[in-house]
Amino acid sequence: MKTALITGINGQDGSYLAEHLLGQGYKVFGLVRRTSIRNLERVAHLVDSIELLNGDLLDQNSLINAVAEAQPDEIYNLAAQSFVPASFS
Repeated sequence: MKTALITGINGQDGSYLAEHLLGQGYKVFGLVRRTSIRNLERVAHLVDSIELLNGDLLDQNSLINAVAEAQPDEIYNLAAQSFVPASFS
């Protein structure tokens, strides 16, 4: 069984990709930011089929830990800063 790690799994494209990969028989891990309020609405129907890992693209150690835990065959980077003013700072 192939394993995939998806950053931004809780976004539109990440959730669709997770559904697709699960349908192809993949084991799917998703990287989500450590926040006090998690927005997992788009993957709520998948939470029993995927494993969520805490991490942040700006935190190298969290990425190393996520890759070490998931041991993915494939990594899909779909995470992005969605708050425009923050992306310019």
